Amino acid sequence: MKKLIAVLVLAVGFTVTTQAQKENKRQQLTVEQQTELQVKKLTLKLDLTEAQQNQIKPLIAKQVAKRQEMRAKRKMMKESDKKPSAEERYEMKSEMLNKQIAFKAEMKRILNEQQYERFEKMSARKTHKAKKKVKKHKMKEKAEHREDRR
Repeated sequence: MKKLIAVLVLAVGFTVTTQAQKENKRQQLTVEQQTELQVKKLTLKLDLTEAQQNQIKPLIAKQVAKRQEMRAKRKMMKESDKKPSAEERYEMKSEMLNKQIAFKAEMKRILNEQQYERFEKMSARKTHKAKKKVKKHKMKEKAEHREDRR
């Protein structure tokens, strides 16, 4: 009996610790912090000059702010169990693609040819990873849904 209680106490303690760690991961950095980190990463990977860093910083800041805004909007929609209509999804997707095109054009203007090629490769890898993650998440949701129906 004592062993059972000890095991239960350890299990509960482990669960609480794990949940606390997950909560810490979710704390968001400020827009300025995220911008600074992204610019530094790009500087390391693309060998950016000081002038290029100064030109890219406002672009990244705008992008990070918009991403946080969209994340908050999605969270609100999820909490209210409201799904966007087909027209709303089209508008959001169209707006997102327009912003990506504008961002890419600005990066092409700021970076030299070699830097832009590396930037394109980085973007392609990032997109591939994101698609893979979404696909894995959807498969997990389907499996959970099937389990719930049983």
